[in-house]
Amino acid sequence: MFAQPVLAILRSITRFRISGSPKASPHMTSFMYDISVPVFDRRLKAHATILDRAKAHAEAKKIDPSAFMTDRLYPDMFPFWLQVQSACDHAKNATARLTGVPLPIFDETEKTFEGLKTRINHTLEFVNAADKAKFEGADTRMITVTIAGRERELPGLDYFLNSALPNFYFHLTTAYGILRHNGVEIGKRDFMGNPN
Repeated sequence: MFAQPVLAILRSITRFRISGSPKASPHMTSFMYDISVPVFDRRLKAHATILDRAKAHAEAKKIDPSAFMTDRLYPDMFPFWLQVQSACDHAKNATARLTGVPLPIFDETEKTFEGLKTRINHTLEFVNAADKAKFEGADTRMITVTIAGRERELPGLDYFLNSALPNFYFHLTTAYGILRHNGVEIGKRDFMGNPN
């Protein structure tokens, strides 16, 4: 399966980065944690900063902020506010599924820059509070998800690499593209965020 060679490579990289030694045990509690939580944390923090830039841009140009909230790249795509909310949902839901805890339910996001930052902050609180020990075995644990209207059961690593992470990046990148299209002065470095 596709996941097996990827799993071996990621475990090798993670093992070396954490311990400094390739002889460390490959069955590390932190493996799935290390490829999920820090990624969600860095990108969402970066996007919170991007929202501040967008708000400042709207104020400087005297643009109604609601124009950003409802804008889309194409009529059949989600509006900006829902792109950000969806990215947050994929981050929190992936964290919950990988650790075997109930999916958290957040209140409806207020469609403002402040509301979206609050959504990001709530997501970060949940993601960063995840118990690292509960990620043990998450790569092979079977996870049930609904994809394209069909219920499917996937090993945790397949779910994370082929559903959760791509969806997270899709919505976050689309949100970035909407702001850039509207003249907000941001670049790739802003999207990437600062290393921890």
